[in-house]
Amino acid sequence: MGKFNFIDTKIKDLYIIKPQILGDPRGYFMESYNKKDFYDVGLNMDFVQDNESKSKKGVLRGLHFQISHPQGKLVRVTSGKVFDVAVDLRADSPTFSKYVSVVLTGKNKKQLYIPEGFAHGFLVLSEFATFNYKCTDYYNPEYESGILWTDNDISVNWPMDQIDEVFLSDKDKNQKTLREIKILFNIKEHECR
Repeated sequence: MGKFNFIDTKIKDLYIIKPQILGDPRGYFMESYNKKDFYDVGLNMDFVQDNESKSKKGVLRGLHFQISHPQGKLVRVTSGKVFDVAVDLRADSPTFSKYVSVVLTGKNKKQLYIPEGFAHGFLVLSEFATFNYKCTDYYNPEYESGILWTDNDISVNWPMDQIDEVFLSDKDKNQKTLREIKILFNIKEHECR
């Protein structure tokens, strides 16, 4: 096994990534990203920004994207547990409006690579969670947008049986549905139309 196991999902170009963990009685070591290994499997992105957030149980962030300057993201949890979601918004994709979800934890060390042209969100399932992500483009607040997390056309199966209360930002409470915003990404042009 190499340093990473790249696991295909039901959506093309969206990967669950399991890094190799080297452990002994002192602890562990792992690479969370290696440009050569990612390039070897066709993930030819360049990251320009790293972000980190800490959230309490029940915080739901998403489903976010940028209308212009879309961001590809390599996401992981360094402590805690989240239910992570990526929704395909690519105009020419046969899986348009479909989503993939994965539970990311500080223990399982799984990562999700979300290419440009996707909406992204997560729900914190543990007492607290620290969430890290590398981005292929810079955060541009003038282009930020999102989709309502309860959009019936997407129908994300959020694990609400594990949550007493959902905490949303005002922005996320007032997002529109995908049908209302009519966003389609044309990734070749790196913009929405």
